[in-house]
Amino acid sequence: MTFRRMGVCGAVVLAAIAMSSCQKPYHEDGERYVFVASNVNLPYWQEAQAGLMDAAQQMGVKAEFTGPEKFDPQAQLKSFQTVVSSKPAGILVSVTRPELLQDAINDAVAQGIPVISVDSDAPNSKRLMFIGTDNYRAGGESGKRIGEILKGQGQVVIITIPGQLNLDERARGVNDALKKYPGIKIAQTIDDNGDPRVANDSISALLKAKAKIDGLICLEASGGSGAAEALHRVDSKIPIVGFDKDPETLDWIDRDGITATVTQKPYVMAYYAIKFADDLHHNVVHEFKDWRTAPAPAMPAWVDTGTVVVDKSNVKVFRDALAAHPKPL
Repeated sequence: MTFRRMGVCGAVVLAAIAMSSCQKPYHEDGERYVFVASNVNLPYWQEAQAGLMDAAQQMGVKAEFTGPEKFDPQAQLKSFQTVVSSKPAGILVSVTRPELLQDAINDAVAQGIPVISVDSDAPNSKRLMFIGTDNYRAGGESGKRIGEILKGQGQVVIITIPGQLNLDERARGVNDALKKYPGIKIAQTIDDNGDPRVANDSISALLKAKAKIDGLICLEASGGSGAAEALHRVDSKIPIVGFDKDPETLDWIDRDGITATVTQKPYVMAYYAIKFADDLHHNVVHEFKDWRTAPAPAMPAWVDTGTVVVDKSNVKVFRDALAAHPKPL
């Protein structure tokens, strides 16, 4: 009797093992997600790459990080189209020019490839969701901080990349925030094309021309360090409110060259974006039968990852966090 019972139990266990071994793995062999960034050489995007790779390793999928090596919308478009032709499980993209990438994004989605915009959006495209910063609010933080620093009076120069949607939203936020400080005027807006050398040369030229500058607002990551270097050469103490937390910006905060910087969370953006893309690829949200034929996207329309202001009081915490991230491939 005992032997018969043991035999039955053994058969049940063997059957369970056989069934489990026949189950299809959740992730397919070679399942791959690709992030198309706007400038892979920026520390900002290297931080995003760390978040992407961390999440991919935890999920057991492949991830790739690609894009132009400088701000070049046409090169990004070609990179995006190449990625689409390789048929990945999902694409994440930081959109440099919405009108330029819109058709390519729509084409990818039409082919059944989920596309999520990260950091910078293409809101009129068929992308499935946007994950990133509320850039209007972030710009408002920049305007508020410079207003407080200047005590409501002065001429301000803005460094940005006009025509890039996320930066234009920040500029709109700055302008609205400065309405509370009628004594502050925006004297000039500089296009640095995402290059600290351009920011450096532009500010140097203004200083040489003896332009009246009481404060600087940088709305993209490269402008702060470039402007700080230009001011440092002539021992100028014009306050700078930068953007993002690349190592050079944090160094200039330590050296009192940048007063504060409004930081985003690129690691968090990429970390969660690939998980949302994975959910779409596997069609796990069952509000509708299939995201490809659903009348509305299965994901939240927008996930705001938030911002925080970094200055001398908390810069060490952010420097330590950057050092702890795995280095990009």
